[in-house]
Amino acid sequence: KENSSGKKKGKSSITKRGRARLRALLFRAVMPMVAKNTEFKALHQYFTKRSQNPLKKKQSLVALCGKLIRVLHTLGTKHIPYDANDVLGPVRQAQIQMAA
Repeated sequence: KENSSGKKKGKSSITKRGRARLRALLFRAVMPMVAKNTEFKALHQYFTKRSQNPLKKKQSLVALCGKLIRVLHTLGTKHIPYDANDVLGPVRQAQIQMAA
C-alpha cells in the first residue's frame, strides 16, 4: 500500500492484512531460498536490477513470498514434483536472459 495525500506521494509499505504468522513464515522461508535456490535467486536479481520499475530488496522478497505460495499450492494440488523450468516459465526466462 502507499501512503499518499494530495500531490505528495508517500512511501509504499506492506499491508498488515491477512494471517500475520503465515506472512512471517513465508518471509522466513523465502530468505534462504533467495540465497540457495537458483530460480528464486535469479528472480530476486531480476526484480531488483530490471531497468523499468526495479523493486527494493524487501519488496522483491515480498513478491517472492507470493511466488512461493503459488508454487507450493500448485505442487500440492496437482501432485507433481518440483521443476525449475515450470517455476520460471518461458516468458520470465526470456526476461531474465535479456536483463543479463
